[in-house]
Order: sequence, then C-alpha cells, then structure tokens
Amino acid sequence: MRTDTIPLREGRGDVTLTTYVLDDSAAMLGGASRPAVLILPGGGYLSCSDREAEPVAMAFASLGYHAFVLRYSVYGDADLTQPLEPRERSQFPHPLVDVGLAMREIRARAGEWLVDVDRIAVCGFSAGGHNAAMYATHWDKPVITDAVGEGLRPAALIAGYAITDYIDVAERMHEAGEIERAVRGAAAVAYLGTAEPSPEALVAASPARTADATTPPSFIWGTAGDTLVPARHSMYLATRLADVGVPYELHVYEEGRHGLSLATQATAGSRGDMDVRAADWFRQASSWLERRFALDVPELSARERPGA
Repeated sequence: MRTDTIPLREGRGDVTLTTYVLDDSAAMLGGASRPAVLILPGGGYLSCSDREAEPVAMAFASLGYHAFVLRYSVYGDADLTQPLEPRERSQFPHPLVDVGLAMREIRARAGEWLVDVDRIAVCGFSAGGHNAAMYATHWDKPVITDAVGEGLRPAALIAGYAITDYIDVAERMHEAGEIERAVRGAAAVAYLGTAEPSPEALVAASPARTADATTPPSFIWGTAGDTLVPARHSMYLATRLADVGVPYELHVYEEGRHGLSLATQATAGSRGDMDVRAADWFRQASSWLERRFALDVPELSARERPGA
C-alpha cells in the first residue's frame, strides 16, 4: 500500500489528502484501475476526527478499493465554553472547495495510482457527511467549477449521521439540550460565520433542499439514538432524492449515539462508540457499493487457464 500525505492548499498544512493506494499485482488485477473512496471525517467543522479517518480508509481498502482521507478546512482549537469568533478559513465555501481540490488531485494522478475516475465515492460522517453531501449536490455548480475547473461527479455518496438541513437545525435549536445547543451553535459559526445565519444561507447549506437529478446514488444511514444530528436529517435527504428521482438506500438503526464511525472496537474511544447492530451499516454499504464498484475479476486466473 502506498501512503502519503499531500497538501492541497499552498501555504497551509491543515488541508491534506492522505492516500491509501493499493499496490498493483499481477496476481490480482494486474494493472487494471480500481474504484476509490474519498473519506471526509466529521468534527462539526471544528476539527477532523481521527476515528472517522484512517480506520474507515482501511476498511474500504480491505474491499479492494483505493481509499483517500481528506482533512478539509476547519475552525481548529475551539473553546465551546465561550462564544466563537468567526474564522474565514473554515467558512463556506472553503471546506466544499477542498473536496473539489481532492477530487482534482485524484483525477490528475489517476494513471499513477490506477484509479478508475468514473467510480469514486465520497463518504462522510456528521459534518464530513454534510460536506460530502454538499459536494454531491454542487460538483457541477460554479462554487466548485470556478475554483477548481471542471467538476468531477462522484459515482456514489455515503452519508453517515450527516447534517442535511440547516433550516431544521435553526428551527429546532430550542429543543436541544445545553451541550447539543453549544455544539450546533459552534458549528454554525465555524461553517456559516454566524450563530444566526440568514434563511438564504441556511437553504444554500442544506443538501436536503438543493439535491437535484445530477446528485449521485446515495447510501444514507443514521441512528434513532443520535441526539446531536437526529435521524430525521437522513430521512430528509432520502425524501429529497426520492422527489428528484435519484436512487438511494436509507438505514436508521434503533440505537447508537452520535459519532459511531464503524461502531466497532476499531474506531471506539470508549464502549459507547460500539454498537453491534449499527456496525452493520458497513456491511450494508459494502454490498450496496459493490453493485456499482464491482472489481473486474477474471473468471480464471492465469494459472487456472487451460494449458497453464
């Protein structure tokens, strides 16, 4: 496996693309390109979670896909006990443009890395799921094309417990507990620059309101036990995709808190990050993705063929 960390913005070391590129082998695909998954960790646009980064990349690599982890523009070192002052670097559209930069880098080096550019999925969690969904709904819009050139359409979206509707976040802020209100308010300042964004800004940041027929097929999952990003956000996105005719699959697991990642010991910071039923999301997503990303494995290997 080829691992490397590539800066994507000149003069900044915080926006990087980490590669998990599988080695080519004559015993397997023998020079053929592989599909890839671009992973966007969560963190409320305040940070990028390690728990939703390399372990997820390794899980997708185990399926035979190249994997990449994008650490996109975030606020950094936030004290949630105090009101946040806006920082331009983490605000829209910078995190979204970073996804475009990552896709451009993968496309530019596809020949070197043997990546099938027609089969790249974006996979994100929480705020990373929001950013992935924003790219899936904006890949061909000027916010991307003006910044990075021709947009590269992802072949699939995988969104785990993702924020999809900022109107809902604003309207239901009073229903949240104290901790949830603090985190949601901080995320709004980090991404939108203010704790009280305009209705127009809220709509523009809501994939569940902007998805259209160009949005790729999507696998969406969340948990009914999530109090930070309620499962209705997953349902909102699924409903929108149904309305615009985009294929999707939706899974809502009964239990499990926010930020489960793989929901196994591989990504657990404590036992609360493990849930055997919610962990099934990866198996389900793998099966769903294989319908689109099946490797071109020959019927017989060279040694199995007649006359070998």
